[in-house]
Amino acid sequence: MSNLINVNSVIKLNLPKIRQLTDAQITALEQTAEALHTDVVQEQVFPRDTGNLQNESTFLDRSESKHGKVSIVSSTPYARRLYFHPEYHFQTGENPNARGKWYTDWLPGGKEADFAAKAFKEIYRRLTGV
Repeated sequence: MSNLINVNSVIKLNLPKIRQLTDAQITALEQTAEALHTDVVQEQVFPRDTGNLQNESTFLDRSESKHGKVSIVSSTPYARRLYFHPEYHFQTGENPNARGKWYTDWLPGGKEADFAAKAFKEIYRRLTGV
């Protein structure tokens, strides 16, 4: 004779709460990208002549945020050339740390590599209380 035990359980999903947490992820992702852009600007690493590149022409593209992707886009025709040519002699009057590859400090291996993860965690906690 075998001793079989029947176990029943009921799982109720709190769908509104799940939706709230999912929406908070999207909002936290967008706010993290905004915080990153602000931090880069405050570190004064963008090449700057008129301020157009770092201000008006660099913006957050949120169009894919529901799929877990946001982009910080610089739309000027010269942004790519400046970014990928750190050997240029950048003016440092307005931004004393101006250079090419201005996001390097925030990429893996950079001194601010954990910035985005920390910011997302803090923002998500603030939004959800979790």
